[in-house]
Amino acid sequence: MTDALHHRSITAHAAALRAGEYSCEELTRHFLARIEKSERLNSLITVTAEGALAQARDADRALRQNGGDGDSAGALTGIPLVHKDLFCTRGVLTSCGSKMLENFISPYDAHIIEKLGAAGAVSLAKSNMDEFAMGASTETSYYGAARNPWDEARVPGGSSGGSAAAVAAGLAAAATASDTGGSIRQPAAFCSLTGIKPSYGRVSRYGMVAFASSLDQGGVIARSAEDAALLLREISGFDARDATSLREEVPDYPNLLNGGGGGGGSPPLSGMTVGLPKEFFGDGVAEDVAAAAQTAAEQLQKLGAKICEVELPNSAAAVPCYYVLAPAEASSNLARFDGIRYGHRAAKYADLNDFYERTRAEGFGAEVKRRLLVGAFVLAAGYYDAYYIKAQKLRRLIAEDFARAFEKCDILAGPTTPQTAFALGEKLGDPVAMYYSDIFTNAVNLAGLPGISIPAGFDRAGLPVGLQLIGRYLDEASLLRAAHQFQLATDWHLRAPENFS
Repeated sequence: MTDALHHRSITAHAAALRAGEYSCEELTRHFLARIEKSERLNSLITVTAEGALAQARDADRALRQNGGDGDSAGALTGIPLVHKDLFCTRGVLTSCGSKMLENFISPYDAHIIEKLGAAGAVSLAKSNMDEFAMGASTETSYYGAARNPWDEARVPGGSSGGSAAAVAAGLAAAATASDTGGSIRQPAAFCSLTGIKPSYGRVSRYGMVAFASSLDQGGVIARSAEDAALLLREISGFDARDATSLREEVPDYPNLLNGGGGGGGSPPLSGMTVGLPKEFFGDGVAEDVAAAAQTAAEQLQKLGAKICEVELPNSAAAVPCYYVLAPAEASSNLARFDGIRYGHRAAKYADLNDFYERTRAEGFGAEVKRRLLVGAFVLAAGYYDAYYIKAQKLRRLIAEDFARAFEKCDILAGPTTPQTAFALGEKLGDPVAMYYSDIFTNAVNLAGLPGISIPAGFDRAGLPVGLQLIGRYLDEASLLRAAHQFQLATDWHLRAPENFS
């Protein structure tokens, strides 16, 4: 465990900044110094040191107003964050980890960037990621693979691996991330962090470069459920610029972390029932991972929750279903990257068709090309009914499985991933094996549900194990409450990688 400045919680930083223990500028310089010393992780693409220091000075001025009580300051004033490099950030390179956008300077801020800026957060850098969020290891990035701080010979997960590696290494207090099929929860599990993917529509996707529009959702990676609750409250809410954004009141997540329970001295999770999907504990799950998840479930039971077994009979089909629908949507979304309006463009070409072909061949990496080809195929005449329509029907069945499970329980719990972090290069030559690292997370996106991964222990090799909690639609509060109570009773989330403590 560690109580080092760079591993403190957001709540602790906020209290210290308001009390004047250190300034926002001092805290920002501390993180920038750590970033400079940790380049070997390759977790960041663009560091915005000058802008971060300017924001920090503004934050200090805000905290000094009204006699220093900080009344005019936002909830995140002075808190240094990094942002996944698919969130458009005004005046800053937004590359999506791709050569296609290696020179794209965004002219506007994404909704998430706006909201966090309004809350007073300091933007330190843009984090590395799998190209256009297509990957599960952050190895498909044009800027090279990111490394896991717990074992630098292993991947930090993907596609938000840069965000996870940066937070785990103490390069930022927290990070924004996105999740299309597990890209927040899987890296959080690999790096012993808390990562929450909200319900579809809870957080606006405006300014988040699209991969698969019906699956993408922005979220956060943080050290604890308490930090995640604060961040989620700040980034949630209706946005007229996103047609899928929900007109729903945003719960005050931080103030609900200790709510519920039986009262009168009853355990904090009294009245909550946790379902364990039997499919999440079967073949293909590493023994250490299953054991840690089972022990975590027993801890939830000690906290007052009832435990029951449930079934998700179509969960095994989630990966093939996902890899029909996601590439289909990607083939449409990425058609805009043609070298005409912005982005990479071929220097030599014979005619317009040759220009398009060369530009896209040069600009996209191998994994993106693979998915675009799959997507174009399943949408082609003669194959649309056989693949795309069938996958949509299966998606409905998967959602119905969750609905039946939630008739018996309030939340679901199981391993976030079937194995812990794998070695760099281990699965690059076997895309299908890579895809199955998200076997427990894909279904959550297909159903539009909220999911969170929290630290739940370590395997025999000392690698982190994540516990995934899945909730009913728009019930992030129950997930955060269960995660927070679990973290009050355990110390897994307080541990830091030895080389970055």
